[in-house]
Amino acid sequence: MRIDAHQHFWQYSPADYPWISERMQRIARNELPGDLEPLLSAAGLDGSVAVQARQSLEESRWLLELAAKPLNRILGVVGWVDLQSEQVTEQLETLATDPRFVGVRHVVQDEPDPAFLLGEAFVRGISQLARHGLTYDLLLYPPQLPAATELAGLLPEQPFVLDHLGKPGIEKRLMQPWRTDLEALAALANVSCKLSGLVTEAAWQGWTKEDFRPYLEVALEAFGPQRLMFGSDWPVCLVAADYAEVLGIVEDFLSPLSADEQALVFGGTAASFYRLTTPGEECGDAGSAV
Repeated sequence: MRIDAHQHFWQYSPADYPWISERMQRIARNELPGDLEPLLSAAGLDGSVAVQARQSLEESRWLLELAAKPLNRILGVVGWVDLQSEQVTEQLETLATDPRFVGVRHVVQDEPDPAFLLGEAFVRGISQLARHGLTYDLLLYPPQLPAATELAGLLPEQPFVLDHLGKPGIEKRLMQPWRTDLEALAALANVSCKLSGLVTEAAWQGWTKEDFRPYLEVALEAFGPQRLMFGSDWPVCLVAADYAEVLGIVEDFLSPLSADEQALVFGGTAASFYRLTTPGEECGDAGSAV
């Protein structure tokens, strides 16, 4: 099964998506399963994991409604719950009744405190995910990587995945301390990583595939194919590249690997991590460590 492990849907309004800036007007519009389906087909992908783009329970429920329709080819939903709330147990119990709800994400990159992930209430919320078989997506900037490493060490039974390689400074060709911090995170067996979101960290116009190679090499060496998964970050990627270009960056980089290793990155890792099934098959329980 070939999987896009990271993409988004939305019904656009400026109030709901204030992070879509004037510079990002290319994606200031509705982006729905019917827009993604032909791109998945052209790329030979079986389906995708839809990831939250708003911090609202309403969006989590909406994504699950989309996922309930097999033609939409949504294999799983990484949604949002208020992990710091006293109602987090109730929120998780309600959403986790749907086997398509496979994980949770919070937009930690927007939190000014680099140690936000280690807040008592937040840790308490994340500690409840494993009992529901749910994973956690880490969306953060490089200065927040040390806190992510400490968090993952505190919760060794909780499966984590790092989105977008932790957003390294590709445009400015920055490697440190991102590399050292990424390698420390990768040393923990309960953490995986998505090869996603790279084109928007590079120069939006004028990037080349070679711009990404040093960062992809670090990720491959640190995590290995068995803990890496491809994600397009569509439609956000469209501000810098089309779907085929994003896919091509990763395909070209991985071309020297064996067919089995490439199959892991393009589906096997995501299927195991999120416990995904193809549309039309009976859904299993959500979430698993790799």
